[in-house]
Amino acid sequence: MTNKPIPVPAPGTPLSWHLPHPYSTRHLLVVIVLLALLLLTGHRTEMDRMVIMTTQAVGQLLGLSSDSQVVRGLSRVGQSMWPPAITEMEEVNRLPELDRDRLPMFSYVEKRQQTEQRMNLETLQLEAQTETIEVLVKPVGYLWTVFVKMLETLEIAIWGTLLAVLLSAPLAYLAASNYSPRRWTYTLARGTVSFLRSMPELIVALFLVLAYGFGPIAGVLALGLHAAGFLGKFYAEDIENADKKPQEALEAIGAGKLKTLCYGVLPQVVPQYVAYTAYILDRNLRMATVVGLVGAGGIGQELKGRFDMFQYDHVATILIAIFLFVFALDQLSARIRAKLI
Repeated sequence: MTNKPIPVPAPGTPLSWHLPHPYSTRHLLVVIVLLALLLLTGHRTEMDRMVIMTTQAVGQLLGLSSDSQVVRGLSRVGQSMWPPAITEMEEVNRLPELDRDRLPMFSYVEKRQQTEQRMNLETLQLEAQTETIEVLVKPVGYLWTVFVKMLETLEIAIWGTLLAVLLSAPLAYLAASNYSPRRWTYTLARGTVSFLRSMPELIVALFLVLAYGFGPIAGVLALGLHAAGFLGKFYAEDIENADKKPQEALEAIGAGKLKTLCYGVLPQVVPQYVAYTAYILDRNLRMATVVGLVGAGGIGQELKGRFDMFQYDHVATILIAIFLFVFALDQLSARIRAKLI
């Protein structure tokens, strides 16, 4: 190995150097235009109002401001949400088939005072009237209700993910440029993947509820179709980016495309596929609560009903249950992926 000598200018040669500016006037103009667009869109989306209200909230928390709409609203909701609802109560008068000698486990009947505002027909004024009613108290009844609804939500998420995997597997093969048999099949598969990915689950669920009725069918199909677009794209890109050397070795000994895919590509991409699928399952669990708001089954229907009735303590119980299920699923998927890598 020979080292090249460092060129040295001749003695007496005038030395000069020039360092160009990293930014030009063009860059400055681009930044000014972007800032102007941000200011315009920020005003249209009320970002200036958001900054003012947030500043007022921080000022009230620090004792620098006397009032804040944000703090008032959040404190009012926060007080209504605590403590979370655990007990479930139903009026005995609304349970005609209730057998007082065979109450549900841990349940009991008690009398409570109920005050309601009713119209006095003589004075035409609202008056507070108190009456004694009997209620069936289930100490952990609402926890059980939320648990059952969360199980249904988890089942919707699992079946939606399974449907997405089944749909995305052939789409990924056809959408991979190095394995798609024809140019038109590649274009069609890519277009299908993009179409499925562009349709929001909530909008799809609205149409599917009209077709299949209220229930989990619409939720499963909405989640599965949308997630198939994401998995098809991810799977196809990993097939295209897989190391070519194992594939070339298999092709050299006469292996076809399917065998090359199974033995030369899949062993490389399985860990990524597991990660993608686990993420989609986690996402579907959260989105299953959203599609439930339009009647597609799961905990979303319960959440919307309690929110509409301003029963924020029940809403708090539901939100805690969603967090616990998502956290448990995340821990489980991390363990599975660690064993496969």
